[in-house]
Amino acid sequence: MLKIQRSSNGQLVLVLSGQIEEQHITELEAQMGVGTNRSSVVLDLKEVTLVSREAIAFLERCEASGVTLKNCPAYVREWVIRERRGG
Repeated sequence: MLKIQRSSNGQLVLVLSGQIEEQHITELEAQMGVGTNRSSVVLDLKEVTLVSREAIAFLERCEASGVTLKNCPAYVREWVIRERRGG
């Protein structure tokens, strides 16, 4: 289960709690909004407990497009780096 809390203070901040799985990616994209300046979006991952392979690829694409990954757990950061390097 994934819980998303949305706030804004000049930036769109999505605080994520729980597990991020493939089925959550569409909802996260919708929450970030089409045409939104990605450099003004923050995904706070402090309370994320589990991330699927598809979610790692999504997070890598987000970061590559300018989204900030805040409070990213070390294991998630390592997987994102590996995804960026191609595997």
